[in-house]
Amino acid sequence: MINFNQPHLTGKEAHYMYEAVYAGKLSGNGKFTKACQAWFEQHYGFRKALLTTSGTDALEMCAMLCDLKPGDEVIVPSYTFVSTALAFLREGAKVVFADSMQRNPNIDAQTIEALITPHTKVIVPVHYAGVACDMDAIMALAEKYNLLVVEDAAQAIDSYYKSNTGKSTIRPLGSIGHLAAFSFHETKNITAGGEGGLLVVNDERFVRRAEILWEKGTNRAEFFRGEVNKYGWVDMGSSFLPSEVNAAFLYAQLENLDAIQAKRKALWNRYYQHLKPLADKGCFTMPDIPEYATNNAHMFYLVLPDLEQRTALIKYLKENGVGAVFHYLSLHSSEYYHAKHDGRALPQCDRYADCLVRLPLFFDLTIEQVDSICDLLKTYYQ
Repeated sequence: MINFNQPHLTGKEAHYMYEAVYAGKLSGNGKFTKACQAWFEQHYGFRKALLTTSGTDALEMCAMLCDLKPGDEVIVPSYTFVSTALAFLREGAKVVFADSMQRNPNIDAQTIEALITPHTKVIVPVHYAGVACDMDAIMALAEKYNLLVVEDAAQAIDSYYKSNTGKSTIRPLGSIGHLAAFSFHETKNITAGGEGGLLVVNDERFVRRAEILWEKGTNRAEFFRGEVNKYGWVDMGSSFLPSEVNAAFLYAQLENLDAIQAKRKALWNRYYQHLKPLADKGCFTMPDIPEYATNNAHMFYLVLPDLEQRTALIKYLKENGVGAVFHYLSLHSSEYYHAKHDGRALPQCDRYADCLVRLPLFFDLTIEQVDSICDLLKTYYQ
């Protein structure tokens, strides 16, 4: 059986975890936490990086930093994981769902302005499959209406955006919005040992409060830097800080990120080359990479014509030893939220919910296994 996913081990994780354990500092914010955070700040130019226990926690910190009030509205794509919306609902905001693009599952930036009201406070673009949303258009709307932008970059480690405003620049995803959240769940390109996340703060206004929220509502970080002579409870907060063992695991992955990315991209490209003839015949569509985006090879997916064809294909692949899976259900039609939705049709979100299937893609997958999966698909469509 070729599983859908298999977490990769570089060989250094156990060594660093052993080092963390015997250093006698397990509760977090030790050597490996600081090393990971410095790596992100130096490698991608993030203003402030704080490790969290999960991508969900990073999103919840983003929502808290937005200082939302009852009645405030947050624009979120409906085709995303529940954490994207839940983080803002927990702060009392009203979630306004947006549709996806026809060309890929990212939020359709051209539909956002019509959703903005005097109550809108935040736009949350989700970089699906690690492919950038149209950030020039989204940031222009944020500036026009004085809104905050929180990038849900859970799948977008080591992916970039090519801006066309003024002189052309290439910026890492997660560095463009005011705030951003990454996930290091075991299904992501790199993992912190099963669960983990990262809060990114790009706006100086939020740096101090982010540290306080991260330290359970205390100014302990300032105390440890010698900026205050004692620390206490000064704000809201929670237990967002991961253990040093998780940070040690993540650091081993970061040291090998270039090799991990190179292998994943080779596998992604192999899928694309083999399956393009079938896509050209109209059997399905393949991932679309806009001219402003790069590909971090987080996911290789197919979009089939309808639900029945997708169900049949997943069944066929499973019967032949391949773990292919569908992805999100549209949040606006979920059991929990459909009664709160304003009734607008979001046809592209529903299309992806019914028609998208993900193929296995992980570091230890071999080229030969990709070839065998593609051969199965070719046989199926013959």
